[in-house]
This record gives sequence, structure tokens and C-alpha cells, in this order.
Amino acid sequence: MQPNELKDIVCRELDEHKAIDITVLYVEHLTVMADYFVICTAKSVRQVKSLADFVVDRLEKEGVRPIHTDGMSEGKWCVLDYGGVIVHIFNDETRMFYCLEKLWSDGGNIEKFSSEPPKTTK
Repeated sequence: MQPNELKDIVCRELDEHKAIDITVLYVEHLTVMADYFVICTAKSVRQVKSLADFVVDRLEKEGVRPIHTDGMSEGKWCVLDYGGVIVHIFNDETRMFYCLEKLWSDGGNIEKFSSEPPKTTK
């Protein structure tokens, strides 16, 4: 599966399970680690863990398994490494502390995910 397809599935899954502020960083030109970082916030420790489980389960249905996971038991920051896509699920305090968007932004590589269709103006 291509990284852009994987990123889209991850974003939809996170959105479906009420993740907050889903942000995609295109980082291929900044690092060899991945093409995309998908970052979101969860409302609680339990939701951090649940969102990670939902993403892992959904991608396993597609035959895709993470290369590495970390933070699944703590619930403050969970990382799911799928090679081309690295998923970061934070609680609010930890996301503000690390602020990955500022660390990895080049001014034009940030996209906010929204499941809502764009509003048209008349």
C-alpha cells in the first residue's frame, strides 16, 4: 500500500473514533524516516490507547502491520510506525509539550484533516 493511501485510511479511522485536531505533515523532503506524520489528540489516556488499537486493527484488515509501536501501555503518547507513515497519538498536554508541528513544519507541509466537505460560497 502506498503511503498516501495509508495516510488517508489512518486519518479516516482516527476521525471516525473522535480523535481531535488530526494533522498531516508531509515530511518526505525533510527526513528519510517517513513520507507522512499523522498527528492527533485524544481526550484521555484510555482514548490514546483505544485510537491506537483502532488504527492497528483497521490496517491489519488491509494486511498492513506496524514496523514498531511504542507508548501503547502509558497512554500519553503512542507511536505507530508504518514505514512511510508514522502515527502520533497524544494526550493534550504531551502534544503541546512536544509540538511536532513546529519541529517538522517548513511552512507549507501541514494539512488539517477534515471529514467534512468544503463549504461552498454563493
